[in-house]
Amino acid sequence: MPEPLDIDVSFLSRSWLENMLDVEDRCHVAAQAAFDGAGQSFPGGAEVSIVLADDEQVRRLNRDYRDQDKATNVLSFASLDGDDMPAAPADGAGPVLLGDIIIAFGVTASEAETEAKSLADHLAHLVVHGMLHLLGHDHMEPDEADRMEALERDILGRMGIADPYEEPVQANDVPTNRASVS
Repeated sequence: MPEPLDIDVSFLSRSWLENMLDVEDRCHVAAQAAFDGAGQSFPGGAEVSIVLADDEQVRRLNRDYRDQDKATNVLSFASLDGDDMPAAPADGAGPVLLGDIIIAFGVTASEAETEAKSLADHLAHLVVHGMLHLLGHDHMEPDEADRMEALERDILGRMGIADPYEEPVQANDVPTNRASVS
């Protein structure tokens, strides 16, 4: 039986609800897929908070906590710290609080349009990405980035979502043989 994951989705921006009818369901599915796909064990289960915000709210958080005064697509605030992640709360009862994932509507919608992706698929990718951060994954070093991206690709593929890191093929692009040597 899979371990339970309690997922709380909060809306600080109505834009999410106005532009995506199944936004809360999409967050639940993506968070659960990432939790299951990460392969970590929490015998008492886990909790995560997903906050769907606007760009200004995310910009303030990014400025206050990361010293970057700009909006970004997703921020993750982990309650646990990498190698120190416990298998259960200190008292042995109840779920582990993983942390918070905050996603900006405007940045996410703009990226989806620019990258010719659906808003739903891009949101799912950002939830998966944020969950993996909460579960101790990172992309600061090239080998870490490769592992995290491979895990994202696998999880999203199981959800029927195309590889988010693959460059889209333009209609006028000529395929090249990457194996050829000049």
